Amino acid sequence: RNGFFRSEASGTENFEMADQESHETTQDGIAANATKAPGVDNDGAKDSSPISVSQFMMSNKTESIMWLLRIFTLVSTFFFLFPIFGVAEGGYFYQRALLANALTSVCRLHQRLPRFQFSRAYITQALLEDSCHYFLYSLIFITSYPITLCLVPVAVFSLLHATAYNRKILDIIGPNSIPWMRSFLDKMTMHQQILFKFIACNEILLMAASVFMLLGGRAHLFLPFFYYRFMTLRYASRRNPYCRTLFYELRVATEQLTARPSCPTFLQKACHKVIKLICKLAPGS
Repeated sequence: RNGFFRSEASGTENFEMADQESHETTQDGIAANATKAPGVDNDGAKDSSPISVSQFMMSNKTESIMWLLRIFTLVSTFFFLFPIFGVAEGGYFYQRALLANALTSVCRLHQRLPRFQFSRAYITQALLEDSCHYFLYSLIFITSYPITLCLVPVAVFSLLHATAYNRKILDIIGPNSIPWMRSFLDKMTMHQQILFKFIACNEILLMAASVFMLLGGRAHLFLPFFYYRFMTLRYASRRNPYCRTLFYELRVATEQLTARPSCPTFLQKACHKVIKLICKLAPGS
């Protein structure tokens, strides 16, 4: 049965696919496009003509722009979480973070897609890209009431995708430059699967948060419906299977909880109804 919950074999396949594709995801197209830093040969050794950081950034302007936008996203998220300039100004940083994320997604789509064509096939191809998903994500929440949970996936993705570019800049500065930064980047790479699952968990929780925001009068009427369409796109993502995997794990944990003799009957019925409802709303069900 196709649905939000996969079998155990499917969950294993998701992790295998994630191991194969997470490297490309965190590199964010840099490795996929075979882009190497000027002054570095194919074996990673430096050429006889060293370059500066500014020359490296000018040699690949699109990647540099995306890197700067991601840094701006992280800075804006920080000032939203810690309103040093005032609570009112923090709301503006919320919108700036989402706007920078939208621009980053547009640049990434420009790299991955062919020349724009106003056709159904082109739009269908665009909707398969994760960058398109988060472009729509930014449009959904940029006009809504500021919610901290909304910026968590944006900030973590920006941090993960900037890792490869940061490492290239450090290599240009010097082989042993800024050791604490290199250690931090290594830890990010080591724990990237955990971070991807953390992002998927936030995406799922935001579905419930959008409903509560609507009931509390802090969101427009169509927010839950728009976000539901976003969730279906994330579930069907070809590059990021963590949303599917997490739904499966949540179902297994819920069924194990309700199978206990100490679990109240009303709670068992409620959990089973929620599972059936999600299965009906799942893509392809």
